[in-house]
Amino acid sequence: MAKIIVKGTDIVFYKKSEEDYISLTDIAKIRDKDNPSQIISLWLRTYSTIEYIGLWEMLNNPDFKPHIYEGFKNESAKPHFWMSSQKWISETNAIGITSKSGRYGGGTYAHSDIAFKFAAWISAEFELYLVTEYKRLKIEEQKALGWSAKRELSKINYHIHTDAVKHNLIPAELTPQQISIMYANEADVLNMALFGITARQWRGANPDLKGNIRDYATINELICLSNMENINAVLINDKIPQSERLQKLNQIAIQQMRVLQEVENRKYLK
Repeated sequence: MAKIIVKGTDIVFYKKSEEDYISLTDIAKIRDKDNPSQIISLWLRTYSTIEYIGLWEMLNNPDFKPHIYEGFKNESAKPHFWMSSQKWISETNAIGITSKSGRYGGGTYAHSDIAFKFAAWISAEFELYLVTEYKRLKIEEQKALGWSAKRELSKINYHIHTDAVKHNLIPAELTPQQISIMYANEADVLNMALFGITARQWRGANPDLKGNIRDYATINELICLSNMENINAVLINDKIPQSERLQKLNQIAIQQMRVLQEVENRKYLK
Protein backbone atom coordinates (compact mmCIF):
# COMPACT_ATOMS: atom_id res chain seq x y z
CA MET A 1 0.00 0.00 0.00
CA ALA A 2 1.13 3.52 -0.80
CA LYS A 3 -0.48 6.78 0.21
CA ILE A 4 -0.89 10.33 -1.02
CA ILE A 5 -2.37 13.20 0.95
CA VAL A 6 -4.93 15.32 -0.88
CA LYS A 7 -6.24 18.42 0.90
CA GLY A 8 -5.47 16.84 4.27
CA THR A 9 -7.10 13.49 3.39
CA ASP A 10 -5.15 10.24 3.14
CA ILE A 11 -5.81 8.42 -0.16
CA VAL A 12 -4.42 4.90 -0.23
CA PHE A 13 -3.57 2.96 -3.38
CA TYR A 14 -1.79 -0.23 -4.36
CA LYS A 15 -0.24 -1.70 -7.48
CA LYS A 16 -1.90 -4.61 -9.27
CA SER A 17 -0.43 -6.04 -12.49
CA GLU A 18 1.72 -2.88 -12.80
CA GLU A 19 -1.37 -0.66 -12.60
CA ASP A 20 -2.35 1.64 -9.73
CA TYR A 21 -5.65 1.03 -7.94
CA ILE A 22 -6.83 3.96 -5.82
CA SER A 23 -9.17 3.72 -2.86
CA LEU A 24 -12.66 4.87 -3.79
CA THR A 25 -13.55 4.44 -0.12
CA ASP A 26 -11.05 7.11 0.89
CA ILE A 27 -12.26 9.46 -1.85
CA ALA A 28 -15.92 8.89 -0.87
CA LYS A 29 -15.16 9.98 2.70
CA ILE A 30 -14.82 13.51 1.35
CA ARG A 31 -18.59 13.43 0.84
CA ASP A 32 -19.64 11.21 3.77
CA LYS A 33 -17.04 10.02 6.26
CA ASP A 34 -19.36 7.53 7.95
CA ASN A 35 -21.00 5.95 4.89
CA PRO A 36 -18.49 5.87 2.02
CA SER A 37 -19.93 2.66 0.53
CA GLN A 38 -23.29 4.36 0.03
CA ILE A 39 -21.61 7.24 -1.78
CA ILE A 40 -19.88 4.76 -4.09
CA SER A 41 -23.20 3.01 -4.77
CA LEU A 42 -24.87 6.33 -5.57
CA TRP A 43 -22.19 6.97 -8.16
CA LEU A 44 -22.41 3.45 -9.58
CA ARG A 45 -26.15 3.68 -10.16
CA THR A 46 -25.88 6.49 -12.72
CA TYR A 47 -26.12 5.75 -16.44
CA SER A 48 -22.93 7.70 -17.25
CA THR A 49 -20.93 5.74 -14.67
CA ILE A 50 -22.19 2.33 -15.86
CA GLU A 51 -21.46 3.31 -19.44
CA TYR A 52 -17.94 4.52 -18.63
CA ILE A 53 -16.80 1.60 -16.48
CA GLY A 54 -18.40 -0.86 -18.91
CA LEU A 55 -16.53 0.61 -21.86
CA TRP A 56 -13.34 0.61 -19.80
CA GLU A 57 -13.78 -3.11 -19.11
CA MET A 58 -14.39 -3.93 -22.76
CA LEU A 59 -11.16 -2.17 -23.66
CA ASN A 60 -9.06 -3.73 -20.92
CA ASN A 61 -10.69 -6.99 -19.80
CA PRO A 62 -11.10 -9.92 -22.24
CA ASP A 63 -13.11 -11.83 -19.61
CA PHE A 64 -15.67 -9.08 -19.09
CA LYS A 65 -19.34 -10.03 -19.63
CA PRO A 66 -20.73 -7.37 -21.99
CA HIS A 67 -24.26 -8.79 -22.10
CA ILE A 68 -24.58 -8.33 -18.32
CA TYR A 69 -23.21 -4.83 -18.69
CA GLU A 70 -25.80 -3.97 -21.35
CA GLY A 71 -28.54 -5.13 -19.01
CA PHE A 72 -27.22 -2.94 -16.19
CA LYS A 73 -26.91 0.02 -18.54
CA ASN A 74 -30.54 -0.30 -19.58
CA GLU A 75 -31.68 -0.71 -15.97
CA SER A 76 -29.67 2.33 -14.84
CA ALA A 77 -32.19 4.61 -16.56
CA LYS A 78 -34.92 3.45 -14.16
CA PRO A 79 -35.50 5.14 -10.76
CA HIS A 80 -35.34 1.90 -8.75
CA PHE A 81 -31.91 0.86 -10.09
CA TRP A 82 -29.23 0.29 -7.48
CA MET A 83 -25.65 -0.92 -7.88
CA SER A 84 -22.91 -1.89 -5.44
CA SER A 85 -19.26 -2.49 -6.19
CA GLN A 86 -19.59 -6.15 -5.11
CA LYS A 87 -22.52 -6.73 -7.46
CA TRP A 88 -20.72 -5.10 -10.38
CA ILE A 89 -17.56 -7.17 -9.80
CA SER A 90 -19.26 -10.53 -9.28
CA GLU A 91 -21.82 -10.34 -12.09
CA THR A 92 -19.72 -8.75 -14.86
CA ASN A 93 -16.34 -10.25 -13.93
CA ALA A 94 -14.95 -6.71 -13.80
CA ILE A 95 -11.32 -5.94 -13.00
CA GLY A 96 -11.41 -2.12 -13.03
CA ILE A 97 -13.04 -2.05 -9.61
CA THR A 98 -11.89 -4.36 -6.82
CA SER A 99 -12.70 -4.94 -3.19
CA LYS A 100 -10.17 -5.58 -0.42
CA SER A 101 -10.98 -6.78 3.07
CA GLY A 102 -9.08 -5.99 6.25
CA ARG A 103 -9.02 -3.49 9.05
CA TYR A 104 -6.21 -1.53 7.45
CA GLY A 105 -6.46 -0.80 3.74
CA GLY A 106 -9.80 -2.53 3.28
CA GLY A 107 -12.47 -1.05 1.03
CA THR A 108 -13.33 -0.48 -2.62
CA TYR A 109 -10.54 0.32 -5.05
CA ALA A 110 -10.53 1.23 -8.73
CA HIS A 111 -8.02 1.59 -11.53
CA SER A 112 -6.69 5.14 -11.62
CA ASP A 113 -8.69 5.87 -14.82
CA ILE A 114 -11.91 5.05 -12.98
CA ALA A 115 -10.84 6.57 -9.66
CA PHE A 116 -10.24 9.95 -11.28
CA LYS A 117 -13.72 9.77 -12.82
CA PHE A 118 -15.18 9.10 -9.38
CA ALA A 119 -13.17 11.96 -7.86
CA ALA A 120 -14.56 14.33 -10.51
CA TRP A 121 -18.10 13.27 -9.54
CA ILE A 122 -17.29 13.97 -5.88
CA SER A 123 -15.73 17.37 -6.54
CA ALA A 124 -14.01 18.96 -9.53
CA GLU A 125 -11.64 20.73 -7.17
CA PHE A 126 -10.77 17.52 -5.35
CA GLU A 127 -10.14 15.74 -8.65
CA LEU A 128 -7.64 18.41 -9.70
CA TYR A 129 -5.79 18.17 -6.41
CA LEU A 130 -5.81 14.35 -6.58
CA VAL A 131 -4.47 14.24 -10.14
CA THR A 132 -1.79 16.82 -9.32
CA GLU A 133 -0.60 14.93 -6.25
CA TYR A 134 -0.70 11.60 -8.09
CA LYS A 135 1.42 12.99 -10.94
CA ARG A 136 3.91 14.39 -8.44
CA LEU A 137 4.26 10.96 -6.84
CA LYS A 138 4.74 9.27 -10.24
CA ILE A 139 7.53 11.73 -11.08
CA GLU A 140 9.24 10.94 -7.77
CA GLU A 141 8.90 7.20 -8.45
CA GLN A 142 10.50 7.59 -11.87
CA LYS A 143 13.37 9.56 -10.37
CA ALA A 144 13.86 6.83 -7.76
CA LEU A 145 13.87 4.14 -10.44
CA GLY A 146 16.36 6.13 -12.48
CA TRP A 147 18.60 6.58 -9.45
CA SER A 148 18.49 2.83 -8.67
CA ALA A 149 19.39 1.95 -12.25
CA LYS A 150 22.33 4.34 -12.26
CA ARG A 151 23.50 3.05 -8.86
CA GLU A 152 23.46 -0.53 -10.14
CA LEU A 153 25.35 0.55 -13.27
CA SER A 154 28.04 2.22 -11.17
CA LYS A 155 28.33 -0.97 -9.08
CA ILE A 156 28.75 -3.09 -12.23
CA ASN A 157 31.36 -0.73 -13.66
CA TYR A 158 33.17 -0.79 -10.34
CA HIS A 159 34.07 -4.42 -11.10
CA ILE A 160 35.89 -3.19 -14.23
CA HIS A 161 37.66 -0.68 -12.02
CA THR A 162 38.68 -3.20 -9.33
CA ASP A 163 39.85 -5.66 -12.00
CA ALA A 164 42.23 -3.03 -13.34
CA VAL A 165 43.50 -2.37 -9.80
CA LYS A 166 43.95 -6.10 -9.18
CA HIS A 167 45.99 -6.78 -12.31
CA ASN A 168 48.09 -3.61 -12.37
CA LEU A 169 48.55 -2.22 -8.85
CA ILE A 170 48.47 -5.08 -6.34
CA PRO A 171 51.73 -7.03 -5.85
CA ALA A 172 51.36 -10.77 -5.24
CA GLU A 173 53.00 -10.63 -1.81
CA LEU A 174 50.46 -8.29 -0.16
CA THR A 175 48.29 -9.53 2.70
CA PRO A 176 44.47 -9.47 2.40
CA GLN A 177 44.36 -6.42 4.68
CA GLN A 178 46.89 -4.58 2.51
CA ILE A 179 44.92 -5.51 -0.61
CA SER A 180 41.74 -4.13 0.96
CA ILE A 181 43.54 -0.87 1.68
CA MET A 182 44.69 -0.68 -1.94
CA TYR A 183 41.13 -1.08 -3.22
CA ALA A 184 39.82 1.52 -0.77
CA ASN A 185 42.60 3.89 -1.75
CA GLU A 186 41.69 3.66 -5.42
CA ALA A 187 37.98 4.05 -4.62
CA ASP A 188 38.90 7.27 -2.85
CA VAL A 189 40.62 8.51 -5.99
CA LEU A 190 37.18 8.50 -7.59
CA ASN A 191 35.55 9.95 -4.47
CA MET A 192 38.05 12.80 -4.31
CA ALA A 193 37.79 13.52 -8.03
CA LEU A 194 33.98 13.69 -7.97
CA PHE A 195 32.92 14.58 -4.43
CA GLY A 196 36.09 16.23 -3.13
CA ILE A 197 36.08 14.01 -0.03
CA THR A 198 37.22 10.51 0.96
CA ALA A 199 34.89 7.77 2.21
CA ARG A 200 36.30 8.11 5.74
CA GLN A 201 35.89 11.88 5.75
CA TRP A 202 32.27 11.50 4.61
CA ARG A 203 31.51 8.97 7.36
CA GLY A 204 33.07 11.29 9.92
CA ALA A 205 30.89 14.17 8.73
CA ASN A 206 27.72 12.01 8.56
CA PRO A 207 27.81 9.60 11.54
CA ASP A 208 24.01 9.15 11.58
CA LEU A 209 23.65 8.14 7.93
CA LYS A 210 23.71 4.51 6.82
CA GLY A 211 25.59 3.29 3.75
CA ASN A 212 28.32 5.27 2.04
CA ILE A 213 28.81 8.48 0.12
CA ARG A 214 27.70 6.91 -3.16
CA ASP A 215 24.34 5.87 -1.71
CA TYR A 216 23.52 9.57 -1.36
CA ALA A 217 24.76 10.69 -4.78
CA THR A 218 22.46 12.37 -7.30
CA ILE A 219 21.57 10.72 -10.62
CA ASN A 220 24.00 13.02 -12.44
CA GLU A 221 26.77 12.15 -10.00
CA LEU A 222 26.11 8.43 -10.49
CA ILE A 223 26.27 8.82 -14.28
CA CYS A 224 29.55 10.68 -13.94
CA LEU A 225 30.90 8.12 -11.44
CA SER A 226 30.06 5.25 -13.79
CA ASN A 227 31.99 6.96 -16.59
CA MET A 228 34.94 7.74 -14.33
CA GLU A 229 35.24 4.11 -13.20
CA ASN A 230 35.75 3.05 -16.81
CA ILE A 231 38.16 5.91 -17.52
CA ASN A 232 40.23 5.25 -14.39
CA ALA A 233 40.45 1.57 -15.34
CA VAL A 234 41.94 2.59 -18.71
CA LEU A 235 44.36 5.01 -17.04
CA ILE A 236 45.47 2.32 -14.59
CA ASN A 237 46.06 -0.13 -17.46
CA ASP A 238 48.14 2.59 -19.16
CA LYS A 239 50.33 2.85 -16.01
CA ILE A 240 49.43 6.49 -15.34
CA PRO A 241 50.53 7.50 -11.80
CA GLN A 242 47.78 7.99 -9.23
CA SER A 243 48.42 11.73 -8.76
CA GLU A 244 48.07 12.33 -12.50
CA ARG A 245 44.96 10.14 -12.66
CA LEU A 246 43.34 12.10 -9.84
CA GLN A 247 43.97 15.37 -11.63
CA LYS A 248 42.63 14.05 -14.95
CA LEU A 249 39.57 12.50 -13.32
CA ASN A 250 38.77 15.70 -11.46
CA GLN A 251 38.87 17.66 -14.72
CA ILE A 252 36.62 15.05 -16.36
CA ALA A 253 34.20 15.16 -13.42
CA ILE A 254 33.91 18.95 -13.60
CA GLN A 255 33.30 18.85 -17.35
CA GLN A 256 30.76 16.00 -17.26
CA MET A 257 28.81 17.42 -14.33
CA ARG A 258 28.57 20.75 -16.15
CA VAL A 259 27.27 19.06 -19.32
CA LEU A 260 24.78 16.90 -17.38
CA GLN A 261 23.48 19.95 -15.52
CA GLU A 262 23.04 21.86 -18.79
CA VAL A 263 21.08 18.93 -20.26
CA GLU A 264 18.88 18.82 -17.16
CA ASN A 265 18.27 22.57 -17.27
CA ARG A 266 17.23 22.37 -20.94
CA LYS A 267 14.80 19.58 -20.06
CA TYR A 268 13.22 21.70 -17.32
CA LEU A 269 12.92 24.68 -19.68
CA LYS A 270 10.91 22.55 -22.10
